[in-house]
Order: sequence, then structure tokens, then C-alpha cells
Amino acid sequence: MAVKIRLSRIGRKARPFYKVVVMDSRNARDGKCIEQIGRFNPFLKEFNVDESRVEYWLSQGAQVSDTVHRHLFKKGLLPEIKRQSSQQGIPKKDREQKNED
Repeated sequence: MAVKIRLSRIGRKARPFYKVVVMDSRNARDGKCIEQIGRFNPFLKEFNVDESRVEYWLSQGAQVSDTVHRHLFKKGLLPEIKRQSSQQGIPKKDREQKNED
């Protein structure tokens, strides 16, 4: 079983609100979760998590989604991940010419 820490959407139409949950990666986004460990309000830019539970689940081998990782990095709980596209730094017009060749 692959466990992930990710967001689960709640809230009404056009007013999203998210729970930070621990769940089996095979479950649907809003499916059954193992534990709710926080919440995220994108309108107020509030991201609250129970830091001890995050550390516990990471020690148990849980993977973190990209969005949750970014917020945990801002809180100082995780190190930054440098992501680099294979075509990063190449102007778009040059990318298109390169794909045609």
C-alpha cells in the first residue's frame, strides 16, 4: 500500500477549500482517507497542519504530493526539491524548431 499526503477538496462550487489528508494513493481524490492532518484555504492563503503527524507519516514512508510539498517547504518542514525540465532555459520558438527536426 502506497501512502500519500495530499489535498482533498471540499467546499462549494467556485469556492474551494482543502483538507490535508493521509490516504492510500489508489483512492480517489475525495475518497476515504486514513487521517486528516490539516487544512488549506487558497483564498486566505492559510495552510495549517499538525507538524508532529506530518513527521510521523513521513517516517512511515508516506510520499508527499507536489502541492503539499511546496507548502511544507514554506513552513520549513521539508527541503526544497529542484525540478528542471529537459527544455528549461530554451526559448519557446527554439523548442518548436527543435521538435520539428
